[in-house]
Amino acid sequence: MKKLLHLKHWQLFLLLISGPVIVFFLTFVMIASGSFISWMLMMVVQLLAFATMSVFFFWIYTLAINLNRKLPDAMPMNIKKFKVLWAIPLLYIVLMYTFMIFAFPSITKGNEFNPSIILLIIPLHFFSMFCIFYCLYFVAKSLKAVELQRKVSSGDYIGEFFTLWFFPIGIWFIQPRVNKLFAEDNVDVNY
Repeated sequence: MKKLLHLKHWQLFLLLISGPVIVFFLTFVMIASGSFISWMLMMVVQLLAFATMSVFFFWIYTLAINLNRKLPDAMPMNIKKFKVLWAIPLLYIVLMYTFMIFAFPSITKGNEFNPSIILLIIPLHFFSMFCIFYCLYFVAKSLKAVELQRKVSSGDYIGEFFTLWFFPIGIWFIQPRVNKLFAEDNVDVNY
């Protein structure tokens, strides 16, 4: 994972965008051909989407862990809380993919879908979104604090937060700064 901090912005961008582009074209081909979406093709699409999300999540994790080590002493941040809240969306995504793998074949065979499962999915989805926003906040605040080497306020790092949130575009601005931070002193980055 430490390689993620040393990738050029265009390399990370391609790594994160290639999966969704392939998924888009596969979906377009399936719809245009009017063919029935096979279970196996659906699995390929889901695995590509999961792989792309995994790269993004591990990039965020690697950034948080390594930036936390470089934080100024005046601004400690709770890395344990970050790790827990980082793991929750990943667990949620794995559970949702597992659910879709088992539910999709059942629904396509004409079995009825139990709508009460939605009452469980919606709160889990919103909590997972909260966890993702917290992780973005943590990385944005850490990045700005490491760059400025002082305690930062929300006005200092709000731009970084939105840049991380809109990650396909934001990578072009964040990753060069990350490269600079970890190339300056040749810190041995770990995960």
